[in-house]
Amino acid sequence: MRQIESRIDIGGDAFAANRAAYEQLVATLRERQRIAIDGGPGRSRSIERHLSRGKLMVRDRIDMVTDRNSAFLEFSTLSGYGQYGDEVPGGGIVTGIGIVHGVPWVFIANDATVKGGSLVPIAIKKHVRAQEIAEENGLGVIYLVDSGGAFLPLQDEIFPDKDHFGGSFYRQARLSAMGLPQLSVVLGGCTAGGAYVPALSDEVIMVEGIGRIYLGGPPIVKAALGEIIEPDDLGGAELHTRLSGVSDYMATSEREAYGKLRELCATTNQRRVDARQPWMDWTEPEPPAYAASELYGIVSSDDRIPFEATEIIARIVDGSKMSEFKPEWGQSIVTGFARIWGHLVGIIANNGIIFSESALKATHFIELCEQRRIPLLFLQNTSGYMVGRDSEVGGIAKNGAKMVAAVANATVPKYTVLVGGSYGAGNYGMCGRGFNPRLLFAWPNSRIATMAADTAETVLVDIRLAGMKGAETTDEEIAALRAEVRGQYEEQSDPYYATSRLWDDGLIDPIDTRDALGLCLALAARHDEPQPGPGLVYRM
Repeated sequence: MRQIESRIDIGGDAFAANRAAYEQLVATLRERQRIAIDGGPGRSRSIERHLSRGKLMVRDRIDMVTDRNSAFLEFSTLSGYGQYGDEVPGGGIVTGIGIVHGVPWVFIANDATVKGGSLVPIAIKKHVRAQEIAEENGLGVIYLVDSGGAFLPLQDEIFPDKDHFGGSFYRQARLSAMGLPQLSVVLGGCTAGGAYVPALSDEVIMVEGIGRIYLGGPPIVKAALGEIIEPDDLGGAELHTRLSGVSDYMATSEREAYGKLRELCATTNQRRVDARQPWMDWTEPEPPAYAASELYGIVSSDDRIPFEATEIIARIVDGSKMSEFKPEWGQSIVTGFARIWGHLVGIIANNGIIFSESALKATHFIELCEQRRIPLLFLQNTSGYMVGRDSEVGGIAKNGAKMVAAVANATVPKYTVLVGGSYGAGNYGMCGRGFNPRLLFAWPNSRIATMAADTAETVLVDIRLAGMKGAETTDEEIAALRAEVRGQYEEQSDPYYATSRLWDDGLIDPIDTRDALGLCLALAARHDEPQPGPGLVYRM
């Protein structure tokens, strides 16, 4: 593979302006993540009450389970941002992948400092998404349970539908049946439907004095039976470990419980992440030739100004080396083979709008990777497929559909990073959320919508005015209409709006992209077995 020759002037004014703007974006990201993690002033009382009970904060709990100094890839830290009156940071639940005895596990941990651990709709969605990631990557799941159960005022958005609370129990049972261990530590309440999280687990640890499991808590028992009973007498650790058998082990403290949990993890016979014995092609990794921090100066501060995909690739792949596929044709999409942390990957990256030849080039490349069993990485920055008479004559609808179909039918592991715009059907052709990438991350400059705000302002306002034929419309009314449409699209295409709703698996600092993708590829190398590809590459 040849090393990519960067053409960026890192000493130029444009680079400096871009860098300054992006550093501000990252500072905003870090501040919002800090509030989600540390709580901010609104949660101080809840945190004090939690700590006064001798409990640990949710991320400290995860740290006590995972291997010392190992990475933890957290998902969707900013889920719930801007929703529920900003009272449910992170959705009240922490999910991610951590390492225990060298083996990766998915963690699903309630944050009891957020509404007592009660589950709002976005928390259920986040819980289910973590289980999907576990299934796709062949990972066991560790549940650190400290929950008040479903948030009853929103029960219609939590209880009855396919991907609501019941769907999480369905998935938990299926994961166990697939041989993927389901382990629970009960650190607080497990009430009503929440009781099924430990009940469906393969093994359960309860912490004495704080862990409780019951289908109906003391208030419900009193209302239904007139029975007055203490929580521990109804569903405490001693009752469930020594009498009912719902729990398998009892610990006197959280620290003891996590020691026991690590002991259980060591007995599950799960495969380690071992770079020396992957099924995927692997070589000793080497760092990129260019600094990752230069990404800040490459991404345009004005999202209407394009930037070169190869400059992004050069700062995330091993040795900044790539073997480009069809470099002289369909240049609005860059395709090629490179390595990330030693793992071979096929990269598809946008240089803006997608033309017919670019769509065909991408389709051909996807089929090559499918045939050779090489994972795919999509770097999205596109306004979508080209429109206009010439494009229609050139078959853009059919050629774009070929690309979309190739993405949908690719069975190799697929990963997506939104590095810029993700608009219209370009989102689909570049493996957006609807096309089930294993993991999808976004940068804080990214935007996702059917169209950009500028375009929407023109299109939607013209449509509305056309529907008002005959009616007198003042310039002020038209200006107000334009502002309304622009405001809606700017708000709904904002990356924080998207990540709050789990349209991605997390906003990440561009500098962290290489490491996040390296872990993803290591999981695929550990889990997936080599299967023969279709054996046919259809040249368009």
